[in-house]
Amino acid sequence: MSVFSEVPQAAPVAVFKLTQDFTNDQSPQKVNLGVGAYRTDEGKPWILPVVKKVEKLIVQDDSLNHEYLPILGLPEFRSSASKIALGDDSPAIHENRVGAVQCLGGTGALKMGAEFLRRFYNGNNNTKTPVYVSAPTWENHNAVFANAGFEDVRPYKYWDAEKRGLDLAGFLGDLESCPERSIFVLHACAHNPTGTDPTQEQWKQIAEVMMRRKLFVFFDSAYQGFASGSLEKDAWAVRYFSFSKNFGLYNERVANSSQMEKIVRTTWSNPPSQGARIVAVTLNSPELFAEWKDNVKTMADRVLLMRAQLKAKLQALGTPGTWDHITEQIGMFSFTGLNPKQVEYMVNEKHVYLMASGRINMCGLTTKNIDHVAQSIHEAVTKVPVEKCTITHNPSGLQPAWP
Repeated sequence: MSVFSEVPQAAPVAVFKLTQDFTNDQSPQKVNLGVGAYRTDEGKPWILPVVKKVEKLIVQDDSLNHEYLPILGLPEFRSSASKIALGDDSPAIHENRVGAVQCLGGTGALKMGAEFLRRFYNGNNNTKTPVYVSAPTWENHNAVFANAGFEDVRPYKYWDAEKRGLDLAGFLGDLESCPERSIFVLHACAHNPTGTDPTQEQWKQIAEVMMRRKLFVFFDSAYQGFASGSLEKDAWAVRYFSFSKNFGLYNERVANSSQMEKIVRTTWSNPPSQGARIVAVTLNSPELFAEWKDNVKTMADRVLLMRAQLKAKLQALGTPGTWDHITEQIGMFSFTGLNPKQVEYMVNEKHVYLMASGRINMCGLTTKNIDHVAQSIHEAVTKVPVEKCTITHNPSGLQPAWP
């Protein structure tokens, strides 16, 4: 017998399983609203024009080589990325309270942060500190912190299914009742999966409670600029929180960096250079930076347009309920309010693929398929009423909302 004969089969990752089902579907009307990345109106990935331009510049630069980068990454990338997140006038940067690490994508960044906090936050190797993630949240948030060794990963109230918006009272209540010095994972903008963000006034309320109760904020900022089309607007929450020293991100920057180096060294040792160079060249050239911001706005504007058109088409069809939440939400993702049985109808009968939670990626909508999607939602809502639903699997823990 193989020594691996008793390895259990892992459950498939839902979003990738959805994509595979979509690929296998032979229907000419099929639509994939589950994909987690930007798509053009032709349904294709888009390489930003400024990226193509910078790649040519890098190829032609004879001074570059394939030498390893420093463990913490390309210095120009780290400094420019910090300024994008916090702003050129950031007191945190000017007061030397900021350290940066070049990571392998968003999950890699979360991994580094989680590992560092588990080892050094609130006492060495503290696995008992509660880590709070929003209900619902991106599925990797739970897994990354649990795999880093935190034994107590909890949900905090965020989504109000009935109102199809932010449960601010529940959120603030959890902030008030949790143990002091708990860690809260916050989405900087374009909350995934709900697309619902606090307003600036609500962020101020959240910050006040977190500072008063000595809570630690961990921002996941995956969509800056892409949500609204404005780098400054999408970074508002991060910048507002960073103005305060009460979150403890100062004084021991050198010690923190040295320990982060050790974590990186035993994880991937040295980060890749190509992507970092593309970003660094782009952000450090005024002309290329302006072009990049224009490219990002192009993507954001298409998403906003699809939101407006989907809402208008559902209203024109007379689809029961309110659909204001479609345009009130922001970013790629939208919680439609469809329940699992309605989603099942969309997939099986209309060949429109979306997550069981009802989450869709607005980038999956195009001028060619939006009429079919709107009609499919209308049929799902009118033909599959809530009272006939039997929910057997609801990983988000949310009650379905009748739109």
